[in-house]
Amino acid sequence: MQIVRSSEELTRARAGLEGKVALVPTMGALHAGHVALIAEAKERAERVVASIFVNPAQFGDGEDFGRYPRQETDDAKMLVEAGCDLLWAPSIHDIYPDGFSTKVSVAGASERWEGEARPGHFDGVATVVAKLLLSARPDIALFGEKDFQQLTVIRRMAADLNIAVEIVGVPTVRESDGLALSSRNAYLLREERLQAVALPRALEAARAAILSGTLASEVLKEARASLRNAGFSRIDYFALVDAATLEPVTEPEGAMRLIAAAIIGTTRLIDNVAV
Repeated sequence: MQIVRSSEELTRARAGLEGKVALVPTMGALHAGHVALIAEAKERAERVVASIFVNPAQFGDGEDFGRYPRQETDDAKMLVEAGCDLLWAPSIHDIYPDGFSTKVSVAGASERWEGEARPGHFDGVATVVAKLLLSARPDIALFGEKDFQQLTVIRRMAADLNIAVEIVGVPTVRESDGLALSSRNAYLLREERLQAVALPRALEAARAAILSGTLASEVLKEARASLRNAGFSRIDYFALVDAATLEPVTEPEGAMRLIAAAIIGTTRLIDNVAV
């Protein structure tokens, strides 16, 4: 696997990749969920590029940019074993050189939920993903469905800017007890890890209740109560939304998602399930 660290090196390396190319953007601290993205990329393309960049623009004041896990050596080994062809690991200066002053903002899909809880977050996501796509020029880019709102925002951004890339969502990979894999799970203390499984269980219980005909308002109220009882100190949202627009749904119909974000200990977890 070739490793490049600048836009100039990437341009030369990308020119040497023949056939359909897939990009898997990451912030590192890789786990089995990222390996699943690489595996899906290999099914869809002849060559696979992964990027590792901890993007400061998507972290707000008081968030965990400084302590976000950075383990490039281990990550690179995992990518080699997964069959990745090229790793792009740019510096902050390479992505945001002196004088950088452009921001990509996606209205609508970015404004609720994570957008309210983390102001400016999706501007940072959309801006960096636009740069990654335009720099790597992949035919396909793959993102995990665990960050479902992020996936929706990226699809809208790519379509609006006419970036010629297919955006593919890959199903969430979970631990045996149902907890969604996340780099931030490493922050959980042992007791918090045991309590954290209440989040996917609440989502699954809510899905079953909605499909059985229980009023959505009652389902969501019960789900929030179950998370508080499990030890979550704050629930940013637990909502039933339209899968395409992310607008709240009160009368279940069509393709929907249950989405949630909650804090246990010092760790903020997000998750979702299709309904």
